[in-house]
Amino acid sequence: MSEKLHKMLANAGHGSRREMERWIEAGRLTINGKLAVTADRVSEGDKIKLDGRYIDFKFTANKPRVLIYHKPEGEICTRHDPEGRTSVFTNLPKLKSSRWVAVGRLDINTSGLLLFTTDGALANKLMHPSAEIEREYAVRVLGEVTDDMLKAMKTGVELEDGMAHFDNIADAGGTGANHWYHVILREGRKREVRRLWESQGVRVSRLQRIRFGGLALPRGLRSGKWIDLDGEELSGLYESAGLSLPVEEKKTTQRKQHGRPFRRPKR
Repeated sequence: MSEKLHKMLANAGHGSRREMERWIEAGRLTINGKLAVTADRVSEGDKIKLDGRYIDFKFTANKPRVLIYHKPEGEICTRHDPEGRTSVFTNLPKLKSSRWVAVGRLDINTSGLLLFTTDGALANKLMHPSAEIEREYAVRVLGEVTDDMLKAMKTGVELEDGMAHFDNIADAGGTGANHWYHVILREGRKREVRRLWESQGVRVSRLQRIRFGGLALPRGLRSGKWIDLDGEELSGLYESAGLSLPVEEKKTTQRKQHGRPFRRPKR
Protein backbone atom coordinates (compact mmCIF):
# COMPACT_ATOMS: atom_id res chain seq x y z
CA MET A 1 0.00 0.00 0.00
CA SER A 2 1.30 3.47 -0.84
CA GLU A 3 0.01 7.02 -0.68
CA LYS A 4 1.14 10.42 -1.90
CA LEU A 5 3.42 12.06 0.62
CA HIS A 6 1.51 15.34 0.88
CA LYS A 7 -1.81 13.50 1.32
CA MET A 8 -0.40 11.24 4.03
CA LEU A 9 0.96 14.24 5.94
CA ALA A 10 -2.34 16.13 5.65
CA ASN A 11 -4.37 13.13 6.81
CA ALA A 12 -2.05 12.81 9.78
CA GLY A 13 -2.97 16.35 10.79
CA HIS A 14 0.23 18.23 9.92
CA GLY A 15 -1.69 20.78 7.78
CA SER A 16 -3.59 21.16 4.54
CA ARG A 17 -2.45 19.31 1.41
CA ARG A 18 -1.42 22.59 -0.21
CA GLU A 19 0.65 23.51 2.85
CA MET A 20 2.32 20.08 2.76
CA GLU A 21 3.15 20.64 -0.92
CA ARG A 22 4.84 23.92 0.05
CA TRP A 23 6.87 22.10 2.72
CA ILE A 24 8.02 19.59 0.09
CA GLU A 25 8.86 22.34 -2.43
CA ALA A 26 10.84 24.13 0.28
CA GLY A 27 13.04 21.06 0.74
CA ARG A 28 11.94 20.34 4.30
CA LEU A 29 11.19 16.63 3.78
CA THR A 30 13.26 13.61 2.88
CA ILE A 31 12.29 10.01 2.12
CA ASN A 32 14.90 7.34 2.89
CA GLY A 33 17.59 9.99 2.89
CA LYS A 34 16.63 11.58 -0.43
CA LEU A 35 15.05 14.99 -0.87
CA ALA A 36 11.29 14.56 -1.42
CA VAL A 37 9.43 15.91 -4.44
CA THR A 38 5.72 16.62 -4.78
CA ALA A 39 4.94 13.48 -6.81
CA ASP A 40 6.56 11.10 -4.29
CA ARG A 41 4.57 8.29 -2.74
CA VAL A 42 5.35 6.58 0.56
CA SER A 43 4.85 3.03 1.76
CA GLU A 44 5.21 1.11 5.02
CA GLY A 45 8.86 0.99 5.99
CA ASP A 46 9.84 4.28 4.37
CA LYS A 47 11.79 6.62 6.62
CA ILE A 48 10.46 10.17 6.41
CA LYS A 49 12.14 13.19 7.99
CA LEU A 50 10.80 16.71 8.44
CA ASP A 51 13.51 19.29 9.08
CA GLY A 52 15.85 16.44 9.95
CA ARG A 53 13.54 14.72 12.44
CA TYR A 54 11.75 11.44 11.83
CA ILE A 55 7.95 11.43 11.34
CA ASP A 56 6.07 8.37 12.59
CA PHE A 57 3.31 7.21 10.28
CA LYS A 58 1.24 4.11 9.64
CA PHE A 59 -1.18 3.03 6.97
CA THR A 60 -4.02 1.79 9.07
CA ALA A 61 -7.66 0.89 8.79
CA ASN A 62 -8.43 2.61 12.08
CA LYS A 63 -11.67 4.56 11.89
CA PRO A 64 -11.43 8.33 12.18
CA ARG A 65 -12.71 9.74 15.46
CA VAL A 66 -14.17 13.10 16.41
CA LEU A 67 -14.47 14.33 19.98
CA ILE A 68 -16.35 17.17 21.60
CA TYR A 69 -14.20 18.51 24.42
CA HIS A 70 -15.52 20.89 27.05
CA LYS A 71 -12.55 23.23 27.36
CA PRO A 72 -12.12 24.93 30.73
CA GLU A 73 -10.76 28.44 31.13
CA GLY A 74 -7.02 28.41 31.75
CA GLU A 75 -6.07 25.76 29.16
CA ILE A 76 -4.12 26.63 26.01
CA CYS A 77 -4.69 25.15 22.54
CA THR A 78 -1.06 24.26 21.79
CA ARG A 79 0.65 20.95 22.58
CA HIS A 80 3.58 22.45 24.46
CA ASP A 81 3.96 25.70 26.35
CA PRO A 82 7.24 27.26 27.56
CA GLU A 83 5.36 28.69 30.54
CA GLY A 84 4.15 25.24 31.61
CA ARG A 85 0.45 26.02 31.30
CA THR A 86 -2.01 23.13 30.91
CA SER A 87 -2.77 22.12 27.32
CA VAL A 88 -6.16 21.02 25.99
CA PHE A 89 -4.39 17.89 24.71
CA THR A 90 -3.59 16.74 28.26
CA ASN A 91 -7.08 15.38 28.97
CA LEU A 92 -7.67 13.69 25.61
CA PRO A 93 -7.54 9.89 25.17
CA LYS A 94 -4.19 8.48 24.12
CA LEU A 95 -3.72 7.30 20.53
CA LYS A 96 -1.30 4.67 19.23
CA SER A 97 -1.06 5.26 15.46
CA SER A 98 -2.49 8.74 14.89
CA ARG A 99 -2.78 12.07 16.67
CA TRP A 100 -5.48 14.51 17.70
CA VAL A 101 -5.97 17.58 15.53
CA ALA A 102 -7.82 20.56 17.00
CA VAL A 103 -10.52 22.11 14.81
CA GLY A 104 -9.70 25.76 15.41
CA ARG A 105 -8.78 27.23 18.77
CA LEU A 106 -10.19 28.98 21.81
CA ASP A 107 -8.08 31.48 23.71
CA ILE A 108 -6.93 30.73 27.24
CA ASN A 109 -9.79 32.70 28.85
CA THR A 110 -12.54 31.16 26.69
CA SER A 111 -14.30 27.92 27.61
CA GLY A 112 -16.73 25.63 25.84
CA LEU A 113 -17.01 23.41 22.81
CA LEU A 114 -13.78 22.42 21.06
CA LEU A 115 -13.62 19.69 18.40
CA PHE A 116 -10.77 17.23 17.95
CA THR A 117 -10.39 14.65 15.21
CA THR A 118 -7.91 12.06 13.96
CA ASP A 119 -8.87 12.99 10.38
CA GLY A 120 -6.59 15.82 9.25
CA ALA A 121 -8.51 16.29 6.00
CA LEU A 122 -11.74 16.84 7.93
CA ALA A 123 -10.09 19.33 10.27
CA ASN A 124 -8.66 21.34 7.38
CA LYS A 125 -12.03 21.46 5.61
CA LEU A 126 -13.88 22.60 8.73
CA MET A 127 -11.32 25.33 9.46
CA HIS A 128 -11.17 26.70 5.92
CA PRO A 129 -12.92 30.11 5.65
CA SER A 130 -14.96 28.89 2.66
CA ALA A 131 -16.80 26.43 4.94
CA GLU A 132 -18.55 29.38 6.68
CA ILE A 133 -19.64 27.19 9.58
CA GLU A 134 -21.66 28.95 12.29
CA ARG A 135 -20.08 29.38 15.69
CA GLU A 136 -22.33 30.38 18.59
CA TYR A 137 -21.06 31.90 21.83
CA ALA A 138 -22.58 32.82 25.16
CA VAL A 139 -21.08 36.19 26.13
CA ARG A 140 -21.31 38.04 29.43
CA VAL A 141 -20.48 41.72 29.01
CA LEU A 142 -19.77 44.42 31.56
CA GLY A 143 -21.13 47.83 30.64
CA GLU A 144 -24.20 49.45 29.15
CA VAL A 145 -25.22 48.07 25.74
CA THR A 146 -27.44 50.21 23.52
CA ASP A 147 -29.50 49.34 20.44
CA ASP A 148 -27.09 51.39 18.31
CA MET A 149 -24.17 49.27 19.54
CA LEU A 150 -25.99 46.04 18.71
CA LYS A 151 -26.87 47.37 15.28
CA ALA A 152 -23.25 48.35 14.61
CA MET A 153 -21.95 44.89 15.51
CA LYS A 154 -24.48 43.24 13.18
CA THR A 155 -23.86 45.70 10.34
CA GLY A 156 -20.08 45.53 10.54
CA VAL A 157 -17.19 47.02 12.49
CA GLU A 158 -13.72 47.80 11.15
CA LEU A 159 -11.14 45.89 13.20
CA GLU A 160 -7.37 45.94 12.72
CA ASP A 161 -7.57 42.86 10.45
CA GLY A 162 -10.64 43.95 8.46
CA MET A 163 -14.41 44.20 8.74
CA ALA A 164 -16.20 41.88 11.15
CA HIS A 165 -19.79 41.39 12.24
CA PHE A 166 -22.14 39.06 14.07
CA ASP A 167 -24.78 37.26 12.03
CA ASN A 168 -27.11 37.43 15.03
CA ILE A 169 -27.19 38.78 18.59
CA ALA A 170 -29.81 37.53 21.07
CA ASP A 171 -30.45 38.87 24.55
CA ALA A 172 -29.91 36.04 27.07
CA GLY A 173 -30.79 37.92 30.25
CA GLY A 174 -28.93 38.97 33.35
CA THR A 175 -29.15 41.61 36.05
CA GLY A 176 -26.95 44.46 37.21
CA ALA A 177 -23.85 45.53 35.33
CA ASN A 178 -23.31 42.09 33.75
CA HIS A 179 -25.58 40.95 30.93
CA TRP A 180 -25.60 37.81 28.79
CA TYR A 181 -25.95 37.63 25.00
CA HIS A 182 -25.78 34.79 22.50
CA VAL A 183 -23.91 35.74 19.33
CA ILE A 184 -23.37 33.90 16.03
CA LEU A 185 -20.61 34.40 13.47
CA ARG A 186 -19.05 32.34 10.68
CA GLU A 187 -15.38 33.18 11.14
CA GLY A 188 -12.66 32.01 13.47
CA ARG A 189 -10.36 35.02 13.63
CA LYS A 190 -8.29 35.48 16.77
CA ARG A 191 -10.32 36.93 19.67
CA GLU A 192 -12.93 38.15 17.16
CA VAL A 193 -15.90 37.96 19.55
CA ARG A 194 -14.08 39.85 22.28
CA ARG A 195 -12.74 42.48 19.86
CA LEU A 196 -16.18 43.17 18.40
CA TRP A 197 -17.63 43.88 21.84
CA GLU A 198 -14.59 45.87 22.92
CA SER A 199 -14.98 48.06 19.82
CA GLN A 200 -18.20 49.30 21.44
CA GLY A 201 -16.52 50.24 24.70
CA VAL A 202 -17.74 47.29 26.79
CA ARG A 203 -15.73 44.44 28.30
CA VAL A 204 -16.34 40.71 27.93
CA SER A 205 -16.21 39.22 31.42
CA ARG A 206 -16.98 35.65 30.35
CA LEU A 207 -17.05 33.83 27.00
CA GLN A 208 -18.11 30.29 26.16
CA ARG A 209 -18.56 28.60 22.79
CA ILE A 210 -21.81 26.66 22.92
CA ARG A 211 -22.20 25.50 19.30
CA PHE A 212 -20.10 24.69 16.24
CA GLY A 213 -22.22 24.13 13.14
CA GLY A 214 -24.85 21.53 14.02
CA LEU A 215 -23.03 20.40 17.17
CA ALA A 216 -24.04 21.93 20.50
CA LEU A 217 -22.13 21.63 23.77
CA PRO A 218 -23.99 18.73 25.45
CA ARG A 219 -25.80 19.44 28.67
CA GLY A 220 -24.15 17.50 31.46
CA LEU A 221 -20.70 17.34 29.83
CA ARG A 222 -18.46 18.59 32.60
CA SER A 223 -15.58 20.97 32.07
CA GLY A 224 -12.40 19.09 31.13
CA LYS A 225 -14.32 16.04 29.84
CA TRP A 226 -14.84 14.71 26.30
CA ILE A 227 -17.26 12.54 24.36
CA ASP A 228 -17.06 10.68 21.06
CA LEU A 229 -19.52 11.68 18.36
CA ASP A 230 -22.01 9.04 17.27
CA GLY A 231 -22.70 7.97 13.67
CA GLU A 232 -25.50 10.45 12.94
CA GLU A 233 -23.50 13.41 14.24
CA LEU A 234 -20.41 12.27 12.32
CA SER A 235 -22.44 12.08 9.12
CA GLY A 236 -23.71 15.63 9.60
CA LEU A 237 -20.23 16.95 10.38
CA TYR A 238 -18.66 15.35 7.30
CA GLU A 239 -21.53 16.62 5.16
CA SER A 240 -21.05 20.18 6.45
CA ALA A 241 -17.39 19.92 5.40
CA GLY A 242 -18.30 18.67 1.93
CA LEU A 243 -16.76 15.25 2.59
CA SER A 244 -18.14 11.73 2.51
CA LEU A 245 -18.22 9.82 5.75
CA PRO A 246 -16.24 6.56 5.46
CA VAL A 247 -18.66 3.65 5.00
CA GLU A 248 -17.47 1.83 8.09
CA GLU A 249 -18.32 4.87 10.22
CA LYS A 250 -21.99 4.95 9.26
CA LYS A 251 -23.03 2.54 11.99
CA THR A 252 -24.12 4.14 15.26
CA THR A 253 -21.55 4.05 18.04
CA GLN A 254 -22.06 4.73 21.71
CA ARG A 255 -21.02 8.15 22.94
CA LYS A 256 -18.52 8.02 25.74
CA GLN A 257 -17.27 10.42 28.38
CA HIS A 258 -13.80 9.32 29.48
CA GLY A 259 -14.70 5.73 28.72
CA ARG A 260 -18.12 5.76 30.38
CA PRO A 261 -21.44 5.79 28.49
CA PHE A 262 -22.82 9.28 28.04
CA ARG A 263 -26.60 9.64 28.19
CA ARG A 264 -28.36 12.78 27.07
CA PRO A 265 -30.42 14.32 29.88
CA LYS A 266 -34.16 14.38 29.56
CA ARG A 267 -35.56 17.71 28.45
